[in-house]
Amino acid sequence: MTVRVVLADDQPLVRSALAMLITDAADVEVVGEAADGAEAVRLTADLAPDVVVMDIRMPGTDGIEATRRITARTTATRVVVLTTFDDDEYVYGALHAGASGFLLKSMALDDILAAVRTVAAGDALIAPGVTRRLITEFVNRPPAPPARRARLTGITDREREVLTLVGTGLSNTEIAQALSISTATAKTYMTRLLAKLDARDRVQLVILAYETGLVTPSP
Repeated sequence: MTVRVVLADDQPLVRSALAMLITDAADVEVVGEAADGAEAVRLTADLAPDVVVMDIRMPGTDGIEATRRITARTTATRVVVLTTFDDDEYVYGALHAGASGFLLKSMALDDILAAVRTVAAGDALIAPGVTRRLITEFVNRPPAPPARRARLTGITDREREVLTLVGTGLSNTEIAQALSISTATAKTYMTRLLAKLDARDRVQLVILAYETGLVTPSP
């Protein structure tokens, strides 16, 4: 199945480079290009792409606000934030807005293309190094308030175990091994957690595990 992509970047050269890369891939196609966040939101509504590759700093509506609007409107389209700015504020803003990936323009083009495929398949991807900074950020935060912990009251003890392991970075196969269950069963628990906690993907579950205090890494 072909992955349909909208490119959102205010720099025409960046859009052209990405479009050329995608054109060479048999399973990915560019269906629209936007020069700002507002246009990206409109194109997403009109074209219903599988993935939006979103820059952060754009005139008018920036990438984070555009991501928030897109993910609030639809669960079918996923957003990959692609930026030159490796800044914590942007990372947290993008992920909390509902982005399924956070990549840097300094990454190899082939890696960016692979990330688009990964996100389109329903998984999530964050540039190397960003995950470690996220963990450091949560280590230094105060304990989660009761309101955030209350989000976990609707899950079972077993689901809580699975969420804890997701928060520590384990894959479905590793979770299955840790809990002595099948990989298929681990995937079923993941599906239930996504539905119960209203999370778009694995990245959102990891963030929730830290924010609720379920996972408390050592500094």
